[in-house]
Amino acid sequence: MGVSWTTEQQQVIDLRNRNILVSAAAGSGKTAVLVERIVKIITDKNHPVDIDHLLIVTFTRAAAGEMRERLTEAVENYLEQDPENEHLQRQASLIHNAQITTIDGFCAYIIRNYFHMIDLDPGYRTAEEGELKLLREDVMKEVLEAAYA
Repeated sequence: MGVSWTTEQQQVIDLRNRNILVSAAAGSGKTAVLVERIVKIITDKNHPVDIDHLLIVTFTRAAAGEMRERLTEAVENYLEQDPENEHLQRQASLIHNAQITTIDGFCAYIIRNYFHMIDLDPGYRTAEEGELKLLREDVMKEVLEAAYA
């Protein structure tokens, strides 16, 4: 009862030793393909990788949450088949610390954890949309005034 992947999907699943970007229409199976790819990477017999050594980036928090859910389910399914597998047990515990996030979430993680290396005030915060609108208006006024002067 295995999934039948297209040639392109299978290429994404099998490709190793490089970063990839998967772009496809909504409902085309991107999440399923990426979950399969990640599961194959962490369960590779010769060169298994711990899931917390991967960076998995999606565009929305909902997609990141879905990805984490599906990966957790996949690891649990593999564990049911091989409950004594210590590597899979480790993945089940590491998945909670894995970087399955959005681009802005990953950037925030880097800033929070490495602010001392990038010379940034650790008390930084992300501006609210209203604040950003006011800042844009202030900048626009300054630019226009400078141009008129």
